Amino acid sequence: MTNNTKQQLNGLRTWIEIDSRAARRNYDTFRKLIGRKTKLWSVVKSNAYGHGLMVFSKLVQEFGVDGFCVDSLVEGLRLRKEGIRKPILVLGPTLPALYKEAAKRKITITISNFDALKALAREKQIPDFHIKIDTGMHRQGFYLDGLPKAIKEISRSKFLISKLKGIYTHFASAKDVNYPTYTEKQFAEFERAAALFKKAGFTNLVKHAAATGGALVNPKYHLDAVRIGIGLYGLWPSKELEVQLGGELTLHPVLSWRAVVCEVKKIKTGDYIGYDLSERAPKDMQMAIVPVGYWHGFPRALSSGAGTMTVRGKRARVLGKVSMDLTAIATVGGVCAAGDTATLVGKDGSEEISAAEAAARAGTIHYEFLTRLNPLIERILR
Repeated sequence: MTNNTKQQLNGLRTWIEIDSRAARRNYDTFRKLIGRKTKLWSVVKSNAYGHGLMVFSKLVQEFGVDGFCVDSLVEGLRLRKEGIRKPILVLGPTLPALYKEAAKRKITITISNFDALKALAREKQIPDFHIKIDTGMHRQGFYLDGLPKAIKEISRSKFLISKLKGIYTHFASAKDVNYPTYTEKQFAEFERAAALFKKAGFTNLVKHAAATGGALVNPKYHLDAVRIGIGLYGLWPSKELEVQLGGELTLHPVLSWRAVVCEVKKIKTGDYIGYDLSERAPKDMQMAIVPVGYWHGFPRALSSGAGTMTVRGKRARVLGKVSMDLTAIATVGGVCAAGDTATLVGKDGSEEISAAEAAARAGTIHYEFLTRLNPLIERILR
């Protein structure tokens, strides 16, 4: 740990570490995978999947990503405010009241329905936009049979024609090399959509379909750009892909979550621990108090031994219920002291708690676990 890192940690009860070297290795892996002809867009929506919107975005901008994908204009404006000049695409809906601001800040928005398209046509300042096509995710997007009408609406306005920069779709199930059937169906639908735009004279549109899973499953899905999210953070979209492709490429987890043990105390056999008297000490023992709870993003589902942390390289089970701001853990062999570091996610000596493990123990997926980490927790680059 550098002196600079120690200074950053001074006074922090809990913090999240972002490993710049791991992030760089992941970037290099995906850049090599997709080649130089395809643009690599970093998906930093939802506070960069919990990794810190600005910390991670500035880091991968240095690496050379070609652009960024965010969920909302709010996130895009934050990137612009903090000096990000690369292209930004808003994947989620943008309210018509914000179209003018998107145009002013040179942020590209997604148009995915006729109401939004008509509202856009009424604007005097029109931002660049991409059309999203629903090929089977059944979430945002125009259906194929509605595209002729959408193309007609766009073609009525020279301003809309000039501002349409791309078309894209999103795969619902690109997470298994051995079962590509539905993804293939979606991709064929997208190709038909692209042909409709080309026939109407839109020949220079950026076409994109693949997120991390699609990029890993088949290179033909790479097209003009790929939207890499979970992979840049060093995590696999699914266990299937990890098993199938883990021997060919390695992803390096970027995030570690740590906290300071704030108190160590003894409890006696039969003592109740925490809210609702949900657990009793089976013997005289020592426990440690860690100042994190479900407000920080450590799920209540990890109560009473469902969850673990590590201290001094050894596993320690959660005792009683996870509280809003505090969690009790059993010390290992009585070796623990106030001021020790507890690791909730990441490596601690020979022990490692992965985000996937922590999520599985909580009955969820690593996407949810990470994106629910409280954004007020300090993200520290190392």
